[in-house]
Amino acid sequence: MKSKILKAYNFKKVEDRIYRLWLRSGFFNPDKLPGKRKKTYTIMLPPPNITGRLHMGHALNATVNDILIRWKRLQGYKTLWLPGTDHAGISTQVRVEKELKKQGKTRFDLGKKLFIKGVWKWKKEYGGIILEQFKKLGSSLDWSRIRFTMDKKYSDAVKESFLNYYKKGLIYKKDRPINWCSRCKTSLSDLELDYKEEKGKLWYIKYPLMKGSRKVSRTSGFIIVATTRPETMLGDTAVAVNPTDKRYKNMVGKYALLPLVNKKIPIVSDRLIDPKFGTGAVKITPAHDLKDYNVGISHNLEIVQVIDEEGRITGNAPAVYQNLRVSEARERIVKDLEKLGLIKKIEEFSHQIPYCDRCKTRIEVLPSEQWFVKMDRLAKMAEKEVRSGRIKFHPKRFEKTYFDWLSNIKDWCISRQIWWGHKIPVKGVNDVLDTWFSSALWPFVALGWPKKTRDLETFYPTDVLSTARDIINLWVVRMIFSGMEFMKKRPFKDVFIHPIILTKQGKRMSKSLGTGIDPILLIDKYGADATRFGIVWQLTGVQDVRFNEDSIVMGKKFCNKIWNATRFVMFQISDSRFQISSKLQVSKSKLTENDKKILKALNKTIKSVDGYLTKFRFGKAAREVYNFFWHDFCDKYIEQSKSQIANSKSQTEKENTKKILSHILLSSLKILHPFLPFITEEIYQKLPLTNKKKCLMIEDWFYSR
Repeated sequence: MKSKILKAYNFKKVEDRIYRLWLRSGFFNPDKLPGKRKKTYTIMLPPPNITGRLHMGHALNATVNDILIRWKRLQGYKTLWLPGTDHAGISTQVRVEKELKKQGKTRFDLGKKLFIKGVWKWKKEYGGIILEQFKKLGSSLDWSRIRFTMDKKYSDAVKESFLNYYKKGLIYKKDRPINWCSRCKTSLSDLELDYKEEKGKLWYIKYPLMKGSRKVSRTSGFIIVATTRPETMLGDTAVAVNPTDKRYKNMVGKYALLPLVNKKIPIVSDRLIDPKFGTGAVKITPAHDLKDYNVGISHNLEIVQVIDEEGRITGNAPAVYQNLRVSEARERIVKDLEKLGLIKKIEEFSHQIPYCDRCKTRIEVLPSEQWFVKMDRLAKMAEKEVRSGRIKFHPKRFEKTYFDWLSNIKDWCISRQIWWGHKIPVKGVNDVLDTWFSSALWPFVALGWPKKTRDLETFYPTDVLSTARDIINLWVVRMIFSGMEFMKKRPFKDVFIHPIILTKQGKRMSKSLGTGIDPILLIDKYGADATRFGIVWQLTGVQDVRFNEDSIVMGKKFCNKIWNATRFVMFQISDSRFQISSKLQVSKSKLTENDKKILKALNKTIKSVDGYLTKFRFGKAAREVYNFFWHDFCDKYIEQSKSQIANSKSQTEKENTKKILSHILLSSLKILHPFLPFITEEIYQKLPLTNKKKCLMIEDWFYSR
């Protein structure tokens, strides 16, 4: 039999063809897997935004998910990796608005109905691009079950969940300060903000102290407050100090005169005040700061809104400041305070400024009537599932992030004042739901809830969620309490928090800054296998990976090594009617020391890979298979086999060596397949095997689970 394997491996001629083979086989679909597979293994793809293109974070997450799915599929599990996309309310609306801006139009020019129609058209044309890119990576997702968070069935499920919360009294409407984006014209949760450290100023302002008379003209000395936002003082309704601060003991209960407004405001004490900040005395503006709002509630303070939804000063302020933009008002107020001699000093001050994480507009806090979900009971459910060990985080240290947020959780503002999204199912309400409200339902709604579908019964709860640390609170927490609320079961067993891929210099990747790396370009240059292996190789346990393209180059060289080793084995068995069997049929008494060593190394590698993947230590597993194949098999045994074959005293001895060579090759293909699916499948298709399967992906693992 002559070898049918070409001299050099060319991934460009292999990968698309092999992926088509997999699609034709139907084996991505658990219902079409051969044999009786009683145990299930399920992963739900974190649905990427329809605005998205594959980036390194997606590539990393998809690779580790695919490794797990392919590994479990080989082990005989009924595996489901379910794909889908998220409608990404604000992100998508901003994207479509940018397209309109190129035409000199706004969404208001179109009107709501035409704008939404345009978004659906945009989604149809561009919303599925990222899923096609997942295919380039080799992702074995069940494309027959693809879901979208705005399709009809999903929308019905979102409505059902809202009504469930509402009937239980867990959803309420209230006018209170929220984060507001003046460009997107919507409320945002704390988790949707992007904080940037910026150099600013800390103004020390003199607030005249009032004497006993009610007339505001009679003052005696000053109380000095420190603030980074003098423009909000127009809405001050108190000055506050910490009750333990002895400096202000005699002032509590008295009054100060609010400069520029000429208004009498009380001096109160509250434990929320940090006595170490500034002078220890702070201005309280309940309408424009959430901590101030809580102080205001405690002391029954008036709420005066002085900044509107456009980011301008309202009619509640003195006329001279009305309709000014916030930045303009600040400049005017500081000048007026200086003229009155009411600024004691100004210091340079660096602090965190909140921006909309979608459009990068600076956020204002202002009062607005919004819909909220009560979090007390839901948070306790979410906490219990992790504390009990029924849900485990990997690495375990991220449980602290989870618990810290739950211990300080606020009621969830779920209403958004945009047009694209799930409409709040209350008559006369035009708001839509926060995107994360629908995303929180993903593990069970994507399987058919609220209907009792076969998929829901078979594949829920799922097994693993793999995601990044920056959405533990945005998404992971919410999926857990949603699963417990609606399914009475945890949504998954394990949460793998994968690393963040940074630039080589240790900075966040950014396409806009030109520091992002497009994984599709890496695939085009080196191949999907090399890209996958190179990414996984860098997962060494740290949470910030400084990406190095050298590892992708190494992955490509490894593919060439596998190909060349295969050519050697194929050449050795090409002069006979040799058939490779999945079971090694050779007498132990006939084994040489070299044979015993390589078989022992193989068994050790199998157990190590199983162990590392069970613990989500993907980098360790990659190194294990690399070292075994390159060093134990290629560098040692293949070289030793040459002399064993040449010096064999009988045809039986020669055949034994060939059997071990082919056995190690086939076994290696199985171990390597989750990491390097394309090249291993291509080689498998060319091997002369007894009882050959249709695809390597459904071969038998080495022992039953």
